[in-house]
Amino acid sequence: MSAQDRLTDALYGLGWGTVKKLPEPAAARLGRTIADLAWKQRGKGVQRLESNYARVVPDASPERLAELSRAGMRSYLRYWMESFRLPAWSKERIRGGFDPKDLHHLTEGMAAGKGVVLALPHLANWDLAGAWVTTKLGIPFTTVAERLKPETLYDRFVAYREGLGMEVLPHSGGTAFGTLARRLRDGGLVCLVADRDLSASGVEVDFFGDTARMPAGPALLAQQTGALLLPVTLWYDDSPMMRGRVHPPVEVPESGTRAEKTSVMTQALADAFATGIADHPEDWHMLQRLWLADLDPAKGRP
Repeated sequence: MSAQDRLTDALYGLGWGTVKKLPEPAAARLGRTIADLAWKQRGKGVQRLESNYARVVPDASPERLAELSRAGMRSYLRYWMESFRLPAWSKERIRGGFDPKDLHHLTEGMAAGKGVVLALPHLANWDLAGAWVTTKLGIPFTTVAERLKPETLYDRFVAYREGLGMEVLPHSGGTAFGTLARRLRDGGLVCLVADRDLSASGVEVDFFGDTARMPAGPALLAQQTGALLLPVTLWYDDSPMMRGRVHPPVEVPESGTRAEKTSVMTQALADAFATGIADHPEDWHMLQRLWLADLDPAKGRP
């Protein structure tokens, strides 16, 4: 393991070991302080965040974009402070930490027994939403995690999410899709963060007026298993509670090839994501390149 990898792993370990012991107001203040320092330094992540916001809010002035990126970094650090503290939250705190609208789409879908796929963008705190589902609703679910370096850091994330009641599969390795399909055929729940393609072989979609790629997995799983596909968007307000919405189901088209159906369904997901992101752009934590025009055309990936 390189010195940089050891440092990265140590910093995350410090977060989960120390931040979770802080009182909630102190953790929130720490998050805002770190966010403001990072924003003032205007590193590559902050610049990319601001560039992405410029696509979401194309008529924003430079001053408005600066305000958005500062609010975006504060939202991003709120996510991390909450995530570091989630293992120490009581069940009551988790149950009271999230308020989703139109939850009936999920509960009715689960009651139908055909399985449900929840697809989310990088909005607010998807880990908190997952912990709420396992704790408040008592519904276990399966998700996929990107393999991180160093391996010890990936292991930390898996242990963290499994501690919140999630089954976590590695994104790489080729077996995740089959396992997800089996869970759905058994009437289970699958949750996938699905606004950034990690394979460079995703589906091209129109997203805020330009072309991006998003993963085909959610649409393919719904087609192959008969599971319900539900977009979900999340946001913060000024309270300690996170808000969210379960959008209406994305239907499988009646005609077309599998690729054509997948394209239509993934575009519908992108449209639902865009609605939530446009309403709360500061809560979209996209510090990476997303649109094809921003990617290396020779490699086709970030």
